[in-house]
Amino acid sequence: MKLGIVVSEFYWEDITSKMLDEALNVCKKKKVTAEIFKVPGSFDIPLPVKKFLMRKDIDGVVTLGAVIKGDTAHDEVISFSLAKTLQELSLQFEKPAVLGVNGPRMTWEQGVERISRAGDVTEACIRMCQLLHP
Repeated sequence: MKLGIVVSEFYWEDITSKMLDEALNVCKKKKVTAEIFKVPGSFDIPLPVKKFLMRKDIDGVVTLGAVIKGDTAHDEVISFSLAKTLQELSLQFEKPAVLGVNGPRMTWEQGVERISRAGDVTEACIRMCQLLHP
């Protein structure tokens, strides 16, 4: 099995690099290979997800990022748009595109606390691949 992992570089030092480490640890434990694609921010995730899903050698895609609440509803717009787009891509290509971007309405502290969820979504993606293509 081979996964694509699309990870946002926004909040890289404190959050998303650690999320990537969690995801890669799960892949190693499950003997799954992964190809990583880094993007500037969570809004930029869908296009490389689509490129991964188009490939025959990719079984599913994990997305990783953090959308922190600011002074506007920008975090909600990004999060809801991303979730809907990933759902549509998953249906279009009949492969899992798992939402591992934490937010919206999330504080910095909550973003740090939720780093370990990257491992959970990676396990969910692997499980979905197994269920869809036994």
